[in-house]
Amino acid sequence: MLATLRRKNLHTWLGGYARHLVRRARTPRVAGPRHLLFALCDHYEPLHGDVPHAVGVDRVRAWQQRYPEAVRGFRDADGRPPRHSFFFPGEQYHPEFMDRLAELVRGGYGEVEVHLHHDGDTAGTLRAQLDRHLAAMARHGHLSRGADGRLRWAFIHGNWALANPRPGGYQCGVDDELEVLFDAGCYADFTFPSAPDDTQPNIVNAIYWPVGDLRAPRCYEHGEPARVGVVRHDRLLLIQGPLCLAYKPTGARVRIENGALTGVDPPTARRVRSWVAQNIHVDGRPEWVFVKVFTHGCPEDTAASLLGDGARALHEAIGGMYNDGRRWRLHYVTAREMYNVVRAALDGKAGDPNDYRDYAIPPPPVAT
Repeated sequence: MLATLRRKNLHTWLGGYARHLVRRARTPRVAGPRHLLFALCDHYEPLHGDVPHAVGVDRVRAWQQRYPEAVRGFRDADGRPPRHSFFFPGEQYHPEFMDRLAELVRGGYGEVEVHLHHDGDTAGTLRAQLDRHLAAMARHGHLSRGADGRLRWAFIHGNWALANPRPGGYQCGVDDELEVLFDAGCYADFTFPSAPDDTQPNIVNAIYWPVGDLRAPRCYEHGEPARVGVVRHDRLLLIQGPLCLAYKPTGARVRIENGALTGVDPPTARRVRSWVAQNIHVDGRPEWVFVKVFTHGCPEDTAASLLGDGARALHEAIGGMYNDGRRWRLHYVTAREMYNVVRAALDGKAGDPNDYRDYAIPPPPVAT
């Protein structure tokens, strides 16, 4: 048993999961409709597997051409189609990739954010990479701008290695990465959960501010829950997706449910229920429930699911269970829109979260 716990790295987060279950049981019941904010965040890597550039072009073209048809007929309570967040790796930048994704953004099907794999860096070398990649993506109209003209963006770390969690700077190297990201314009990180990877924090199913020494490795292990009335303007926000132990109909009967959509583990109604059941919300606003799931959508096996039967299964389940207008209202959101609704909650806003999609961070130029 101990060997299994170690192999799956459950020892890194089971304590946090137990605390989450206690908090969830104490959450007040909500009268009236609840609102489900659903975001699909894609570690969107056209060159995943070190494939030739031509293969990457084919992968992006498949999404450009097939995604609108895959989600045709599905709408949320606001009349919007499913919204895909393409977290694009800066080191794989190519103009054709950006231009093809821009067509999907203009069609209302999603937005592009920032993903990065890096290794053995310093704060200085990381900042130089970010500035270069951000400028390249912005030339195509991607990424938002604040009122001061600065680029504003959401982030997912490649290989889960946020804030230098591995020995020897492997796959990162920057202890103070959260500060570097924030100074470069990042408003929220969407990296976690990463279980069963050993980078998984002992905070689960949470929206929280990192606290403590932000220059220390794995500083994301220490957090203050996001709550109505408290906004920190000096650091980025961490928005986690669902993580739980869930029933498995075959084999060992228990699985780690981390919200990952793959070709061999497609979405099902059972999985959707487990995501929503984690009840991720801002303290003081329990009627707004946030579900962020993730995928690596470019490789052919996963793309085949998400551009075909997997997409239909996902949206039929979500719409069928969480958009009746009486108990639940569904809102498809991008990562940026999810952050904006969280920010509205922190500022004490209530009612229909559709009113706050652009609350703090405006849409990227290519979408307007």
